[in-house]
Amino acid sequence: MACASAFLRGVEIILRVMRVDVDDKEIKAVSAEESVPPEKLLRLLRSGRVVIMRNYQREISPKAVGECVSTKVNVNVGTSKDYVSVEEELEKARVAVNYGADTIMDLSTGGDLDETRRQLLKELSVPIGTVPIYQAALEGEKRPVVEMTEDDIFNAIIKHAKDGVDFVTIHAGVNLNSLERLRRSRRILDVVSRGGSFLVAWMIHNEKENPLYKNYDYLLEIAKDYNLTLSLGDGLRPGCISDASDRAKFTEVILLGELVERARTAGVQVIVEGPGHVPLDEIEAGVKVMKSVTDHAPLYLLGPLVTDIAPGYDHIVGAIGGSVAGMFGADFLCMVSPSEHLALPTIEDVKEGTIVTKIAAHVADLVKNGQRERARKFDDEMALARRNLDWESQFKLAIDSEKARSIRKNRPSQSDACSICGELCAIKIVKEALRKRGHEP
Repeated sequence: MACASAFLRGVEIILRVMRVDVDDKEIKAVSAEESVPPEKLLRLLRSGRVVIMRNYQREISPKAVGECVSTKVNVNVGTSKDYVSVEEELEKARVAVNYGADTIMDLSTGGDLDETRRQLLKELSVPIGTVPIYQAALEGEKRPVVEMTEDDIFNAIIKHAKDGVDFVTIHAGVNLNSLERLRRSRRILDVVSRGGSFLVAWMIHNEKENPLYKNYDYLLEIAKDYNLTLSLGDGLRPGCISDASDRAKFTEVILLGELVERARTAGVQVIVEGPGHVPLDEIEAGVKVMKSVTDHAPLYLLGPLVTDIAPGYDHIVGAIGGSVAGMFGADFLCMVSPSEHLALPTIEDVKEGTIVTKIAAHVADLVKNGQRERARKFDDEMALARRNLDWESQFKLAIDSEKARSIRKNRPSQSDACSICGELCAIKIVKEALRKRGHEP
């Protein structure tokens, strides 16, 4: 019986291996960048625990997201109906990449959506994501969102795939069943996901099933043709602390787990999106449940935001939640800007949000399996530079070198220490004492 059980487990593992196309050159490049052996990386890729987001039509630097690789950062840009400037959104994207963003998502809803998307694809060499349903909902001539058709939705997805988009957010987990859980919930904020709200409203108005759920196999065919990574959106994510971890959210998570399995069977790469607003003590359970239910698909989180009362500082609130979530298994953090909940972010907002999110990702990597040693080397190098009062090395190692250098320059010390302590620097005092006793290396 034991042999039979072992055989069945082996068969199950074989069946769960994803039939993905593997590029040896990409594997070697990612292996070198992430310090993960190529054989291990290949196993993780084929199990679906790691994805490499790249449309067949684009030649870009490969980026891996998932287990054992470094925690990645996405930055959202995009026009709105209230403010349209393609050039400004392009500059936001450039700034984000310059300060460490691994991917960019175009969430444009104003102006020429095709122009904005295509300019981003042309100018940037990082994976680009979109939410095609925005375009499907907005392209009709002054018609309500609820009157978009199934063809509108899938034509938008195909258009984005043909343009070369590398990953798309798809709200296929918002179906009639999860809608019923939402109706029975006691949420303060029913739906805060824009794409999720489009589909909830569409289902209520048309009294029909979500086309993305109903025609999921067709969606998988499109994704397979272009090597389009599906980011399964959390359309029912909680929008405030009181709504976190409710039945509506977890009903959708369970459904997303089933959709992950179907995507892997079809040879389509898939990641899962998560909340949202979550109190600090619920992050661990939320991440672990989502990881378990989705068979360890790469987990992509907005924040999570751990309080609702810090507008203007939500980038910091999101970084706190992202660090904790990363410690428990989140793989991909979406930048939250200081403008969250208030206004379309400025270029400076994007810069600051990117830097803070990059810090959160590094904090997570310091305790992440597969990245711990690699990440800690940077901190060890900084510690040595501080011991030696080597300011140039400190600036080079800093996540925001410009800011560190500027602060030092604007408030200099008369000694080689910083101006907090000057000659009373603890490092200098002990170092000098040890040197006199012959103990300094």
